Amino acid sequence: MMKPEELFAKMSPEQRLMQLGRATDNPLMEAFDAKRVVHAGLNGRPLSPEEAQATWQKVMATEPVKGQLQSAYIHIPFCQTKCLYCGFFQNAANQSAEDRYIDLLIQDLESDATQRRLKDGLIQTVFIGGGTPTSLSAKNAARLLQTIKKCLPLANDYELTLEGRINDVVPEKMDAWFANGVNRMSLGVQSFHTKIRRQLGRLDDRETILERLRQLKEYNQCALVVDLIYGLPDQTPEKWQEDLEMLEAAPIDGMDLYQLNVFENSDLNTAIKNGKVSPAATTREQATMYAQARAFVDTYNYRRLSACHWSRSSRERSLYNSMAKRGYPMFPFGCGAGGNVGGYATMLHRSLGAYEHMVEAGQKPFMVLMKQSPLQEMANIIVDQLEHCYFDLKPLIAYDERLAELKWLFDVWCERGLCEHNGIMYKLTIAGEFWHVNLTQTTIELAQYLLTGESTMLHEKIAAQNAPGKPSGHPGGMPKGHPAGVSRRAHPMGGHPGGMPKDHMEGMIKGHPAEMPKGHPPMGGHPGHISKEMR
Repeated sequence: MMKPEELFAKMSPEQRLMQLGRATDNPLMEAFDAKRVVHAGLNGRPLSPEEAQATWQKVMATEPVKGQLQSAYIHIPFCQTKCLYCGFFQNAANQSAEDRYIDLLIQDLESDATQRRLKDGLIQTVFIGGGTPTSLSAKNAARLLQTIKKCLPLANDYELTLEGRINDVVPEKMDAWFANGVNRMSLGVQSFHTKIRRQLGRLDDRETILERLRQLKEYNQCALVVDLIYGLPDQTPEKWQEDLEMLEAAPIDGMDLYQLNVFENSDLNTAIKNGKVSPAATTREQATMYAQARAFVDTYNYRRLSACHWSRSSRERSLYNSMAKRGYPMFPFGCGAGGNVGGYATMLHRSLGAYEHMVEAGQKPFMVLMKQSPLQEMANIIVDQLEHCYFDLKPLIAYDERLAELKWLFDVWCERGLCEHNGIMYKLTIAGEFWHVNLTQTTIELAQYLLTGESTMLHEKIAAQNAPGKPSGHPGGMPKGHPAGVSRRAHPMGGHPGGMPKDHMEGMIKGHPAEMPKGHPPMGGHPGHISKEMR
């Protein structure tokens, strides 16, 4: 087997650039051309439908691992409106369809609740994502939340997140949420600027956002977190700075800052090409907006929880997001939910009809169940470390001594300004943080090669804003004090919201022949969550 340096030397210049990036005096903007994937990870082996049902029954009959952290992801596939940038939209909200869906979802939960693997363990986090979970009527929200408390063995310090939008924050619904156990709210603000929001399909103006957040906070029952997206059409650096400063005025406990992903076939990309919406920021422009955000959170001493998540108070833990990235077991419920249990990753049917048919038949409604890679634990270690902006070889060498060869890769990236070694481990620079998904995917692929001899290279088209021939002129250029030379063309598919998911279904589930949003951890969780960048 070749040494890493020999392996990369044999690649074409294009492959080497995609894997290693380039040596440059400006790694923040120029190390890579674009993000390679929405979420880094490994492929798995799909099971046949018959094998999937039998395998699930065996997995759910096993005893849980004592002391292991676990989560549950519950999907609500309805939205009142479709946001232009979103890749998670499944169904328009309809009261009769919603009522029927909650009946089925309760049945889905009750079916697994009797299984040993679930009932004999503990659930530390529950994430209700979508779609737009806050669009549920107060009655249906209460029904679902009461079923969660009845069916899931919640730990004493559980985190129960309800995801949604500002427009749904009304007294009747808030009463139902907080009377039934919700203790974390994650709301997709995306931008406080009314024009920017409304041209993308968001409804409320800045004043309404701030007032609804204030009303929500008055209940004093939850950690309140908002999402912002950078790189949106008409979002100049000055407007982005105003969005950041509005965080200080808002009564929130934490924030998620996501890079916009512009997918080739997305509604947003079509609207940009047709001239209906201004170009989004290029990846280079997004890089400077990321640096702008980093300077802001550092100035105000916000506490970093992971690559895209910051805490402003001790109430915000972002526990679900951290657990999803580490690959802890995640029990999936609902049409379009993803998860992983016992070495198997899954995505449940995204079609309401197929979901209903299988639930009524007493089956777990799999769209696909996949046997995870034998190297999944190794990949989980890598993803978790780089999601927290560091890389420590010791746990990987303990996993397999051959992974010591990864040192060569990170030494190269140190030379290129993407990380620094502090004598114990590698810490990502601001440039490395911005490109951490690319670094993660390359690290996983090299680690896989070192252990198996298999060389792979995943590349997803998530940066359509960078395509040649796009209309130029993302407004605003560069904020003062930032490096110059930023391209002013439209930008790519980056993080979650804005391109594809948030929490996301960001992309495609690796190894599955059909197109599937990839917003959950490799086949798990919220499409976005992970990259929530598309709400």
